[in-house]
Amino acid sequence: MPVIDLDELPQALPRRGALTGVDAGEKTLGVAFSDAAWMVATPHSVIRKSKFTDDAAALFRLMDERGSATLVIGLPLNMDGTEGPRCQSCRALGRNLLRLRPELVVTFQDERLSTAAVERTLIGEADLSRGKRAEVVDRAAAAWILDAALDRLRALGRS
Repeated sequence: MPVIDLDELPQALPRRGALTGVDAGEKTLGVAFSDAAWMVATPHSVIRKSKFTDDAAALFRLMDERGSATLVIGLPLNMDGTEGPRCQSCRALGRNLLRLRPELVVTFQDERLSTAAVERTLIGEADLSRGKRAEVVDRAAAAWILDAALDRLRALGRS
C-alpha cells in the first residue's frame, strides 16, 4: 500500500488494530504502540540504528508482536511548515520500509517540537536527570507523535 495522508487512514484500515509510532532520529528509532482501539499511545523501545535492513527487521519484529501493520512516522517540519532535509530522510524511511513490506500502511504526523515537549515533561513532571531522560526521550517522542495522530483521527470521527 502506498504512503497515505493521515486524514485518509481511517478508510484504509480495519476497525481495530495497533498503530506503530516512530520517531526517526539520526542515531535511533523511537518506537511506540497504540492499543487496538486507537485510544492510547504507549512508549515502547528504542532501536539503535546500524544497517537499514537490520533496523527494519527489528522494527518489523516489534510490529509483528503487536499485530501492527501501520506506521505513523514523525515528520520534522520546519516551524514555518516547510520541509527540509530531515523531512526528506523520514519520507525516505517510509518508502524504504514499504519496499521491504509492501502491505504496510505508512503515514506521517507533524512532529514539530515533540522532543522539546517530551523533555519539558520529563524534566518538570517526571523529574528525570539528563542521563535518564536520554534513555527515554526517543520512545516518549514516538508516543507523543502517535498520540497526536490518534487525536487527529478522533477528530475525524474514528473511535
